[in-house]
Amino acid sequence: MISTLNQQRLLGLKLLSQLNNRTITNPIRLKSWLSTTQTLNQRSNHERQVDGNCSRLSENSLKFAPSSTCNKLEFIEPSQRAPVAAYRVLNQDGQLEGDLHPELTNEKIVELYSGMLTLNTMDKILFDSQRQGRISFYMTSFGEEATQFGSAAALRPEDWVFAQYREAGVLIYRKMALKLMMAQCYGNKEDLGKGRQMPIHYGNRELNFVTISSTLTTQLPQATGVAFVFKRDTGDHQDKRAVMCYFGEGASSEGDAHAAMNFAATLDCPVMFFCRNNGYAISTPHQEQFRGDGIVLRALGYGMSAIRVDGNDLFAVYAATKRARQLCVEESRPVLIEAMTYRVGHHSTSDDSTAYRSLGEIKEFEQHESPMQRVYKYLVRQQLWSEDQEREARAEARAKVIEAFNWAEKVKKLPISSMFDDVYDELPSNLRQQRDGLREHLESYGQHYPIEAHDQE
Repeated sequence: MISTLNQQRLLGLKLLSQLNNRTITNPIRLKSWLSTTQTLNQRSNHERQVDGNCSRLSENSLKFAPSSTCNKLEFIEPSQRAPVAAYRVLNQDGQLEGDLHPELTNEKIVELYSGMLTLNTMDKILFDSQRQGRISFYMTSFGEEATQFGSAAALRPEDWVFAQYREAGVLIYRKMALKLMMAQCYGNKEDLGKGRQMPIHYGNRELNFVTISSTLTTQLPQATGVAFVFKRDTGDHQDKRAVMCYFGEGASSEGDAHAAMNFAATLDCPVMFFCRNNGYAISTPHQEQFRGDGIVLRALGYGMSAIRVDGNDLFAVYAATKRARQLCVEESRPVLIEAMTYRVGHHSTSDDSTAYRSLGEIKEFEQHESPMQRVYKYLVRQQLWSEDQEREARAEARAKVIEAFNWAEKVKKLPISSMFDDVYDELPSNLRQQRDGLREHLESYGQHYPIEAHDQE
């Protein structure tokens, strides 16, 4: 029997598969899909003319075409339209644009900035700890803090989150204990995932944060599936929940992105596709990833609403996500947000980004586009923050992270044989044999393995 966890991870895709196979028995409001199906089924034979092996529609069938006709032979060219502008509220100098104002209270802005400081501090400490060999892997969020906290603040606790691997700030905002986040990076016995994932692959059922997958884009069709479930929900949460799905512009090149967005659009699923366009898919710059004007215009091809936002602007990200959620919940339809930002850090601790970009490029962003500097300047200008408060907040954040780090480093890992648990309800004979063989091997050669780091059987 497949475990409960795996059942839930597959639920969304199963529902989509059921729809594709026309096996759904519960009536649902899918107006466009149903009307198209009914119309096609009602076409009479005299409307079709068969010529050899080719089938063509008669002139009367033009009424089924999605657009009007014209007699001018003209291709649509990308150069015919200007690039989509990014929505901005707070500029690089920490000043508000025009007559715009943040849709956040002063207290909330301070809270979000404090969270950004915590994330920034945690990234520095855990990146260094990987370099020291204390954890095996890490990925930082330097430069992308506003995309995480701005969007997280616009969600409701009941909204589900499908993340990629640069959304630790969403969990910090949702008050996941730093000790649990450190436990995940160390893979110790307090880790909610029981040490079976790479570091930074967080998950938290209580916070509606689905466990991260390493494989690119798997979260997009899963998010669409869960949003479809929410659409059909007749329980206590009826029409009140949405799904947030984060991904990078590199992931948008995967086929699963197309499948997810097309399903979401045709089924009117309440899901927000949040693209962090940080300029690089590992080492591939965006100019080599795709042609055209980024990701935002792809949504129009699916019939989705979309917006491009300055991803380094906390206020703009919040406002765009808040409005996107409103559209999802009130009108039950998907929305795409493309947040234009920049990845300051290496792709991961396995990467050296100086091999494909210059240090000058990185420093230019830090000097002129830093999302944290923008908020800091705004808070100081509004007399909501000071240099003394900055020092105190950074010291406090470092103390909290170090405390959680030291605790997690001392906690032992689960027994080695626990790797056989939670896959099957009843362990099959071949796995029992492998488990027993592992125990015998460790009894004979345990001195060659760090078994002291694990709890004993």
